[in-house]
Amino acid sequence: MKMHRYEEIWLTCGISLIVVFMLITGYQTFAMDMGPPSHIETIDPQKVDQTAPFDKPGVNKIGENEYEVVMTLESFVFTPADIEIPAGSTVHFILTSKDVTHGFEVAGTNVNAMVMPGYIQKITQKFGEAGEYLVVCNEYCGAGHQYMSTTIRVV
Repeated sequence: MKMHRYEEIWLTCGISLIVVFMLITGYQTFAMDMGPPSHIETIDPQKVDQTAPFDKPGVNKIGENEYEVVMTLESFVFTPADIEIPAGSTVHFILTSKDVTHGFEVAGTNVNAMVMPGYIQKITQKFGEAGEYLVVCNEYCGAGHQYMSTTIRVV
C-alpha cells in the first residue's frame, strides 16, 4: 500500500502529538504529583448517619479563617442546607452520598466534584469575596434533580 506524502506527514505529526501529550501527562502525574484522586477513603453508604464525621454534618471552625464543612448528599437535598462563612476563609469540604451519584459544583469557583456513594470526597476552596455562591448538583440523580441546590453565604 502506497501512501501519499501528505498522509505520511499527517500521521507522523498526529502520532508525535499523542506521544508528547502522554509524556506531559505522565510527568505531571508522577513528578509533580498531580494525579487524579485514588478514592482511598471509603464509607458504607448504608451507615452514613452512624459514621463520623457524617453523623454530625455542619460547619466547624478548625483554625484562624479556616472551616470544615461536613456534608451529605441524598435525593435532592444537601445537608446542611445553607452554609455561612466569613470572607477570606478557607473551607475544607468533606462530602459523601447516601444514595446515588451526585455532583457538587460551586458556581463562580473551580469547585466541581462527583460525589459517589461509598466514597469520601474532599475539596478545599478559599472564598475571598463576600457574596452568595450557588451550589448545584450537576450529575443527574433522579426526577427532582433540577431542584437540588443550596447556597454558601460569604459575609
